[in-house]
Formats: sequence, structure tokens, C-alpha cells
Amino acid sequence: MSTSVPNLLPALPEMFLGAVAMVLLLVGAFRGDRAARMMSWLAVAAILVTLLLVLRFSVERAVALNGMFVTDGFGAFMKALVLGGSALTMLLSLDYNRRQNLERPEFPVLVLLSTAGMMMMISAYDLISLYVGLELQNLALYVIASFERDSVRSTEAGLKYFVLGALASGMLLFGASMVYGFAGSTSFETLQRAFSGEGAYPIGLLFGIIFIMVGLAFKVSAVPFHMWTPDVYEGAPTPVTAFFAVATKTAALALFVRVMLDPFGRLMVEWSQVVWGISVASMILGTLAAINQRNIKRLMAYSSIGHVGYALIGLAVHTTAGVRGILFYMAIYLFMNIGAFAVILCMRRQGKMVEEIADLAGLARTQPALALAFGIFMFSLAGVPPLAGFLAKFYIFVAAIDANFVVLAVIGVVTSAVGCYYYLRIVKIMYFDEPTASFDRSIGPVLSTVLVVTSAAVLLFFVYPAPLADSANAAAATLFPE
Repeated sequence: MSTSVPNLLPALPEMFLGAVAMVLLLVGAFRGDRAARMMSWLAVAAILVTLLLVLRFSVERAVALNGMFVTDGFGAFMKALVLGGSALTMLLSLDYNRRQNLERPEFPVLVLLSTAGMMMMISAYDLISLYVGLELQNLALYVIASFERDSVRSTEAGLKYFVLGALASGMLLFGASMVYGFAGSTSFETLQRAFSGEGAYPIGLLFGIIFIMVGLAFKVSAVPFHMWTPDVYEGAPTPVTAFFAVATKTAALALFVRVMLDPFGRLMVEWSQVVWGISVASMILGTLAAINQRNIKRLMAYSSIGHVGYALIGLAVHTTAGVRGILFYMAIYLFMNIGAFAVILCMRRQGKMVEEIADLAGLARTQPALALAFGIFMFSLAGVPPLAGFLAKFYIFVAAIDANFVVLAVIGVVTSAVGCYYYLRIVKIMYFDEPTASFDRSIGPVLSTVLVVTSAAVLLFFVYPAPLADSANAAAATLFPE
């Protein structure tokens, strides 16, 4: 009796990352806290090796693990962003964890396991593998959100994310069970064929899709399922907040796009109206709620809600140009946000973190290089040319106009213009307000390098966007086979 050996090469990056996490877990168990810094550097190296494996084995389209796992250009592009965000998060956490007495071996292991879950989410080709990847990500995130155990805010952040995350996961699982009940399969490929015919579909099936969208909208912190975002962003350790803002959001958005366009692509008339609504609501609420914020991390939370609204425009138009806009947007979003959070990590006085926007007063006079970097990120987040953030929004809005979603594009332009207020207010505080006590000067070589690289990327992508735009276009085309 012969048995066929399954082709595991498409899933090699995920298996490698999971294996490294298990090895580091054993190292941490035997060597304790003294191995934490070494493990963090090993985690960064493992993420970079995983990125090389993704570029080698995950670009070509292949279906593996009995049809539950898929690789293609779209997945490889988003995995590269997730791995980049995870690696930069690990770098941001090195000095922060040491100063805050959080240098424990569990942290890099949890980041690696969460990243493996994100990669599984991006390549999920079945509702079951989707849920497994989602929960692998979530269980690690619940812990690192409350990693600062002596902080009430951090504990509260982890608890809120756990309770609301469990609710959202339950809704998604309920929706998946309804889809299975009415369609008879959980496989994306089978569902795609089942919905390829003409005629009306059972109302229960549409309700199942809506419940799945609710769960996914929670993961990307889209309105009206955003309620966890400000409190978790404020309470979690700052590198973890950066991880939530970049890697987690990118993976969830990739999953959102794949689920809606792969198995449910034929039902776009039904679900695109829902995406249209949450996109508009996210842009409006994210913009208006950020105006009165005094805490910089809460402002970044509402900013991220608004940016998800812009990215969802690309899904609402459900075209190749729209998905290309999402991919390009999330790549630029990665560098803008990592850079912004790197500056926030520099907001220290006498070794203690400060988070009020007013604490930035006069920064241009006391630390001009830091103020310049933060100004670049704020202008880019606002979408002001000549910075990469302008191009990111431009691609999204052009895709909406080309698909005759003119109203959606107009709302995006208006909310973007209004959003300039709270970004430019930070620049005004840094450059024109009287200086308060200056921040600690010792930034450290790692943080300085991250700031230089992200600032250069935000400037470079506007000057020479062609490689990134071409890569995004090729990746988007894999979701729309001719």
C-alpha cells in the first residue's frame, strides 16, 4: 500500500518560523531571562530567513495541505510586509523592554508564533485553516498586549482585547458554520464554484457572509467594530502597539481581501455595499475622533482606523487597480507607522515614557533631527506631497474613480483634508510652541537606524515608486485570473 507524500514546500516558511519559535521556547525555558536579548536577535534573524523562504517558495501559485493552504503573488507580497513589520517591531522592543524591565524570553517567542499565525491567515484557502491561523495569531496577541504585568493599563488592554476578540472570533465562526450549512463546504475553491451560477442565493448564506465580515472588520479595527482599538493601543507596551498597528492590521486586511474576492467574489454586488459603508464610517469616525485626542498613542489608534477606511476603498471597488492600491497603501503605511512609533519610543524624560502630545512642544529646538523625522511621518500620514503617503492615497482614490465609485473617492479626499488638522497640529507644536523639558538624548543605535531607514523609505517611494507599484500590480493580478 503506497502513500503519497504531501507537498509541504509552499508552507515551508510557516513551518520554519513555527519550528524556530519552539526551539527558542526551549532555550528560554532552560536559560531564563538572561537569554532574552539573544533570543530577540535570533527572532529577527529567523524572520529575515523566513522572508527569503517566502520569496523563494511562496510567489508561484500552489495549493497545499489538502486544499487548505494557497500561495500566490498576493500572499507573498502581504507576507513580506507582515515579516517586515514583525522584524522592525522586534528591533523597536530591544531597548524598550530592557528599560521597562520587560526583557523576558517569552516576548520573541510570542511575536514569532503570532507572525506564523498571520502568515497562515494570509494563505488560508479554507474556512477551517482561516480560523486556525486567526486563533494562533490572537492567542499570542492577547498575552503580549498585557505583557507589562505591573501596569494596570496594560492588563486592561489585554483583557479588553481578549473579551472583544473572543466575541469577534465567535461571530466569524458562526458565519463560517452558516456558510458551510448552506453551501456544503468550507473550501474556498469549492465555494467559488458553488457561487458561479446565476440566480438568487439563500438569505441564510448572505447572513453567514455578513457574520464573517463582522469578525474580519473587528480584526482590521474598522467602524463600528473598532471599540477596542484606542484602549488597547494606549495600554499595550509601545512596541506591541506598533505591532498591532502594522503587522496585525496588514495580515487581517490581506485575509479580508482574500475571503471576499476568492470564495465570495461572485457575490460582490451583495457584500460591496457593506464594505462601502464600513469604509466611509471608518474614514469619518477615525478622522473626527482623532481631532480632540491628547495622548499620542490614542491619536495613532484613531489614525489607524481612518487609514483602514482608505484601504477598504480598494476592496469596495473590487478591481485589480483597487487591490493594487491596497497593497501599495499597506507598504507605505508600514514605514510611516513604524517610523512614527519609533519617535514615540524616543519620548522619554529621565528614563520614563511620556505620551502626551503637549510633551512634544518645542522639540525642533531641543532635538531638531527627531522633530524632522516625526514631521516627515506626520506629513506623509496626512497625505501631503511630496511624500509617499500622498501616492498611497492617490492610487486608492484613482482606483475608486475608475470604477465609478466617485462618491467614495470624494468622501476619502474630504476626510483626508480634515485629517491634516491633527497631523499638522503636531508639527505646529514641535516647531512653534515654547519648549518644555527636553527628552532624553540617548536614543540608541538600533532606534536611530530604524528612524533613518523609515524616513528614507517614505521619501524614496515618492521619488521612485515604480518597483513597488509594479510589484503591487503583479501581486494584485493573481487574485483576478483571466
